Amino acid sequence: QVQLVESGGGLVQPGGSLRLSCEASGFTYSIWTMSWVRQAPGKELEWLLGISSGGNIINYEDSVKGRFRISRDNAKYMLYLQMNNLKPEDSAVYYCVKGGYGATEKGQGIQVTVRA
Repeated sequence: QVQLVESGGGLVQPGGSLRLSCEASGFTYSIWTMSWVRQAPGKELEWLLGISSGGNIINYEDSVKGRFRISRDNAKYMLYLQMNNLKPEDSAVYYCVKGGYGATEKGQGIQVTVRA
């Protein structure tokens, strides 16, 4: 079955960086668009970035442009989210998603907290 396991979250100060990883298994990873989404307490799910099977980037959310970068390694079944210049409003649970906008299969999530 599909498994998506996020890692790399944690507590970081404003202006800091984190790199999230997502290990995928149970499906032919290389042919799927993959995405990152996040959800803060009391807020709706927010789509951030997607990446096609061929590496084309899809920007869903303007607030992370220039600060977040998505990448993938098809050979390793891995998805990454490099997050720079983090802000307190970036605090949320981050999920990797199998598919593009609106897809529902996602991992268990990883907490990212940005505070001084």
